[in-house]
Amino acid sequence: MSEDNSVIERLATAVDGIRNQLKQVIVGQDEVVDQLLISLFSRGHCMLEGVPGLAKTLLISTLSRALSLSFSRIQFTPDLMPADITGTDIIEENRSTGQREMRFLEGPLFSNIILADEINRTPPKTQAALLEAMQERQVTVGRVRHQLADPFFVLATQNPIEQEGTYPLPEAQQDRFMFKVLVTYPSFDEEFEVARRTTTTQTDNVSAVVAPEEILALQNLVREVPVSDHVIRYALSLVRQTRVGEKGAPDFVADQLAWGAGPRAVQFLVVGAKARALMQHRSHVSVEDIQALAKPVLRHRIVVNFAAESDGISSDDIIEQLLQATPTQEDELANDSRFQAIFAS
Repeated sequence: MSEDNSVIERLATAVDGIRNQLKQVIVGQDEVVDQLLISLFSRGHCMLEGVPGLAKTLLISTLSRALSLSFSRIQFTPDLMPADITGTDIIEENRSTGQREMRFLEGPLFSNIILADEINRTPPKTQAALLEAMQERQVTVGRVRHQLADPFFVLATQNPIEQEGTYPLPEAQQDRFMFKVLVTYPSFDEEFEVARRTTTTQTDNVSAVVAPEEILALQNLVREVPVSDHVIRYALSLVRQTRVGEKGAPDFVADQLAWGAGPRAVQFLVVGAKARALMQHRSHVSVEDIQALAKPVLRHRIVVNFAAESDGISSDDIIEQLLQATPTQEDELANDSRFQAIFAS
């Protein structure tokens, strides 16, 4: 077996094992599961948006069991303070010496998988503490830096209803999340199976199939997947077209967008496409991988203006227009005068 095939086999075996464990508990949600796994193997974080009762918490806790990772669920509330999630210094008496000493008491962030439930219900100060931990993978308490666990994977949920008394994450802070995943209602057959399973004495038997060390190794392998200049150029073309005033941007962008995506969008598109390619049993990245991840990567990084919002146009609608307006073939993309202006800017 060649080296490429060995890499593909390692990640494909891990993904198949995780999926099989999740299916014992979770019905459907295949696309959501795939996007979570892509984010995990890309060292990214996810934001999940969906109404209550769609098994978001159950999915994430089951994933942690299948990965043999520690799991913490933080219910975000208006009175939650930063120290409640990062930890705090406490004074503790040393029984052997009788002296009082300062000791750091770790908060729930010191786990491998963090479920930040309803992140939009807590004030900006606590949100910022979580986002700092996501970016730096450490917390600072009393001038002392404390490293977080590795792997470290944050999944934040937002409730799209009951917005009164909430603190929505600004777009600049949402940019820290690799994906924004929409969790939708199940189909009739899936909901029938949910009702059948959850109203009996049936119990699940989820077991760990991937060790933390293997996850770290697979994350490093994803980064080593080669990607062609054309695929990177295609990803750049999609992202740069979202920027109002950018040379070569289509007219509908200026008409419908107030703000476009930044460089993180390109980075996440490319590394996510690498992970998706391996999960699809391929050692090369294609334009189709970029297209498949365009909506979860871009939907929370572009801001529709008032005119588009009043017409019922969503960010997903605009991304779909961009996908239709961007040539996939290398020669067509390179010879198109509109994209030549984008490449030269």
